[in-house]
Amino acid sequence: MTHSIDFDAVKGLSYGEVSKRLAQEGYNELPQDQERGYLSLLLSLVQEPILLLLIGAGLVYFLLGDIQEALLLLLFVFIVIGITVYEEHKTERALSALRQLSSPRALVIRDNKRTRIPGREVVRGDFVLLTEGDRVPADARVLASTNLLVDEAILTGESIPVRKFPWDGKLESVRPGGEDQPFVFSGTLVVQGRGLAEVIATGPRTEFGKIGKTLGETKRRDTRLRQETARLVRDIALVGFAICIIIVVVFGLSRQDWLGGLLAGITLAMAILPEEFPVVLTVFLALGAWRIAKMHVLTREVSAIESLGAATVLCVDKTGTITENKMSVSAIVTDGLRCDISGKQTSTIPDYCHEVLEFAILASKKDPFDPMEQALHHLGRAGLAGTEHLHKDWVLVEEYPLSKELLAMSNVWRSPDGVDFVIAAKGAPEAIGDLCHLTKDETGKLHNHVLKLAEDGLRVIGIGKSYFRAGNLPAGQHDFSFKFLGLMGFADPVRPEVPDSVRECQSAGIRVIIITGDYPATAQRVALHIGLEGSDEIITGQELNDMREEDLLKKIDKVSIFARAVPEQKLRIVNALKGTQHIVAMTGDGVNDAPALKAADIGIAMGERGTDVAREAASLVLLNDDFSSIVKAVGMGRRIFDNLRKAVAYIVAIHIPIAGISLFPVLLGWPLILLPIHIVFLELIIDPACSIVFEAEEADPNVMKRPPRNKDEPLFHRNTLLLSFLQGGVILGILLLMYWFFSQSLTTEEARALTFSTLVVANLGLIIVNRSWTESLLKSIQRPNRALWYVIGAALFFLFLVLRIPTLRAVFKFGILDGMDIGLVLMTGIFAMVLFEAIKKVVYSRKSVIAPAFD
Repeated sequence: MTHSIDFDAVKGLSYGEVSKRLAQEGYNELPQDQERGYLSLLLSLVQEPILLLLIGAGLVYFLLGDIQEALLLLLFVFIVIGITVYEEHKTERALSALRQLSSPRALVIRDNKRTRIPGREVVRGDFVLLTEGDRVPADARVLASTNLLVDEAILTGESIPVRKFPWDGKLESVRPGGEDQPFVFSGTLVVQGRGLAEVIATGPRTEFGKIGKTLGETKRRDTRLRQETARLVRDIALVGFAICIIIVVVFGLSRQDWLGGLLAGITLAMAILPEEFPVVLTVFLALGAWRIAKMHVLTREVSAIESLGAATVLCVDKTGTITENKMSVSAIVTDGLRCDISGKQTSTIPDYCHEVLEFAILASKKDPFDPMEQALHHLGRAGLAGTEHLHKDWVLVEEYPLSKELLAMSNVWRSPDGVDFVIAAKGAPEAIGDLCHLTKDETGKLHNHVLKLAEDGLRVIGIGKSYFRAGNLPAGQHDFSFKFLGLMGFADPVRPEVPDSVRECQSAGIRVIIITGDYPATAQRVALHIGLEGSDEIITGQELNDMREEDLLKKIDKVSIFARAVPEQKLRIVNALKGTQHIVAMTGDGVNDAPALKAADIGIAMGERGTDVAREAASLVLLNDDFSSIVKAVGMGRRIFDNLRKAVAYIVAIHIPIAGISLFPVLLGWPLILLPIHIVFLELIIDPACSIVFEAEEADPNVMKRPPRNKDEPLFHRNTLLLSFLQGGVILGILLLMYWFFSQSLTTEEARALTFSTLVVANLGLIIVNRSWTESLLKSIQRPNRALWYVIGAALFFLFLVLRIPTLRAVFKFGILDGMDIGLVLMTGIFAMVLFEAIKKVVYSRKSVIAPAFD
């Protein structure tokens, strides 16, 4: 049923009124769990193993009577807590921004303009436009509707959609459920038709809010990265705990100093425990999702970030993704004559084209949102002004919507003084030809005209007209006697940045496949324009229906265009690509796209024109419907994974010398080199280095010039670990050799200071070297990373204070180092960096099995 309304009379709320109502009633969202308070956060932090070990070490120093050392360790506890709170706050801010973006979108009328906003910003009194596939953002009364069916199962449990009729101004409220009601409710789903509704309740005042349910974030299984990290941390912790027990026993028995043994065990436990891994993973994925959102791509599932860098195929729509979705009428064909229209000729359309344009406008909405219908109205205002072909005073009587069975729609109109109904139809040329009952010869001519228009890259529709004596209208469009009027060709220009993005994909080893409902010739012309490889072979929707599965699997790697395809066929294409071991990214916007989006490794829903159903099925949402944003997101996904691997390699590498010089002195009978306070000092460098410096690292220049990585390739790749052990082993060897050599001529405190300072400088060198394994050290240093220099500057400054201020020097149990000692420390650190740079060049130049871990 249709209920007409003058959309021009609907002005909507002003933005000033919206601000007032937001201030008075709050956002359109249900109460959320409160953010953790400082006490709750503190309680969770003191349960962290590293802090428990620090507190334990402080207690040991109290028992030993070293109050100053104990207090300093407790001071470091507060510093570590401060760093952790900062990281959590930074992560939470990123997640909060993403939650706001992920709010279901709503199309509203405000200040006489249609605008799409996050559902949480809808206020009471807003006018919301609802279409098939939308999630209703708030409780509202229906003012106008066309075949509006809503699934209210989320509120009633009934899976059968209910019909909605416009509000008659009498009924004030009604409970969910039941046919022919004039109200729609927050959280329900529009499954058919469209409507205009006025919001009457938001947030906790909606029927959904009254039920008392709390909508929490969907609990998902941990990603493979998290599972892999958890296993590694668990295994290392168990091994470290066992070694620590052994060290305590060996130290206590051999030296008869059980408190010293406990201190040595705690130090070793702090050195071995890789507590940075969970923090790094959380920070990288949260901030990675935030960075991708800045590229207009919303991450709904964190696992998609892992998959992005592994994508081998991008399946995209043509209209609105590759093209601008800004239609303009480019050509009209009627009675065998063709009229080409440019921007300068819109006011001088030949008379023989007037009727075609007239009925094309009549077959459209009065206040259209569809780009093609907007183009028709624009051309009509320019080219038919002052003629009898515009009918603002005609009344729309009935609409026959487009269906799967018939790709055409018709509007039934009545003029103020007319007796008969006037029917205007538009749709796919073959569908209009079918309605007009064209002969075989006429159908052949129609096909030739369509083909010529399509070869020019135009999107083609057919136009028909009919008359019907007033009375009971028939059930379907086929019951009218239509006359074929002509064809209209629409131009939709390619987005200017798409050709470069396609070339970038192809250089990155990623195939681009166009799936479109347009004609093969149109799709092929667009493909040639953007430089798409493999555009010479095309499969149509009908050919796909007739094709056996084994034949499709044979051809799928050679075909880059699927034309005249319907959304339901996307699922078959996705499964065929996955069957040939591809990692598939698929775009979609409609309800029927949801299965394909769910089946794809990376489902990408359109944010501007996409339905809520498509967005809920997807793992990413493309906020601006722009193909180049997808390509940027793929590059960002590769960058995130690369930087995460660099951070992991660094963490493993630096823990090896720290653990080694905590363990070997016990085994060799040397005095302890590292104490808990030294480990804490190092952690204050390691923590921000791995979670801030590496996260902020720019992508390597060749990130989109290499093939996709294997999706099953683990983060802790054996080649990554091999390089980490090599780096850490070299540093450990240098430190042990240095301590052994200088302990014979220096005091224990001086040898400790020399060894520790060398470890700090080598640690900083390790950070610099691990920034890139594909660029030289000099090139990577030139790339900006402010966080790197902040960390290096702070580390060297505090090391200087520890070495020069007597009180701190005593707390760290250091001796005095002279200028030659400092020079030796710096030279040793530089030597380590040069050594690693040489190893990097050898590994990378020989293309060994180690290099791919960092390529």
